[in-house]
Amino acid sequence: MSRALLSTLRTPLRLTNKTSRLPSLSLSPSPLLPIPTRWSSHSPLGAALTRKPVTIASLQSMYRKHEPITMITAHDFPSAHVADHAGMDMILVGDSLAMVALGMEDTSEILLEEMLLHCKSVARATKAAFTVGDLPMGSYEISPQQALTTAITMLKIGRVKAIKLEGGEQMAPTIRTITTAGIPVLAHVGLTPQRAHALSGFRVQGRTAASALQVLRDARAVQNAGAFAVVLEAVPAEVAAVVTKELRIPTIGIGAGAGCSGQVLVQVDMLGYYPPGRFVPKFVKKFGNVWGEAERALGEYRKEVKDGSYPAREHTYEIGEEAFEEFVRVVEAGKQKVEGKGE
Repeated sequence: MSRALLSTLRTPLRLTNKTSRLPSLSLSPSPLLPIPTRWSSHSPLGAALTRKPVTIASLQSMYRKHEPITMITAHDFPSAHVADHAGMDMILVGDSLAMVALGMEDTSEILLEEMLLHCKSVARATKAAFTVGDLPMGSYEISPQQALTTAITMLKIGRVKAIKLEGGEQMAPTIRTITTAGIPVLAHVGLTPQRAHALSGFRVQGRTAASALQVLRDARAVQNAGAFAVVLEAVPAEVAAVVTKELRIPTIGIGAGAGCSGQVLVQVDMLGYYPPGRFVPKFVKKFGNVWGEAERALGEYRKEVKDGSYPAREHTYEIGEEAFEEFVRVVEAGKQKVEGKGE
């Protein structure tokens, strides 16, 4: 019976539509042909950006004009796409994605291969912002040569425009090696999350005179090694302001007060894309409630699917009446043939 049904369905149909046949189309392009409608539910890019791409030169110009530099993290195509369209100056593919995107316990777990995948995704979405990729723990500490190899890989495969690494004075030779090879480096001093265990946890740095002086020494060291900017994390605002004044490169603060040359936050944190009760650092301001809106929308979707109100007629594709009648006729004819074979 199944063979008979398959034979019926495979037989070429002669439709009874009375409309005239369409003329054969030329293979040569024609400006008169209508633009085809996109029926796919996936569309990666929206409207093209009109602003000029951000470069190190334009970042330095902002710094000289005392124009605050905006930086945000992104971990995939959608988060980078919206950040770019929102006008961010810099987008950081931070190793914080280990926790906020991959559910890991801390940033030390993520591998270089995983960072490269996320960097490529972010790079595809970013047309104007200056992209920076974090070197993950274990990919640069062994030697300056190891760090250079990793940095080259991040630019060639990850498609970012610069790399970021943690550490001050002790990492200056490594930064020098990378920048000498022509790769821009964003340094990171103060609280360095990859070294959180050595620091006895995520603790504010620079709260004593000695600690504050070390932050300044670290910042000067990375500047002199060729870093184009430096992240100051979890440093008292007064200390960060002094460090900023003492440097000739921009400082990007995260939990370091308003005296820095710019600011960076983890996008998931500032958007409020987390459930109620989750720990959030003191320096994070919740600019949105993405979790609440997403939960509401998903709940509404579930409800409408369950009660049958979605999809409505306007959400479905149409077929001509005559074509549908012909389809039903062929199906019924196939059933009759199958039933006849079975008698």
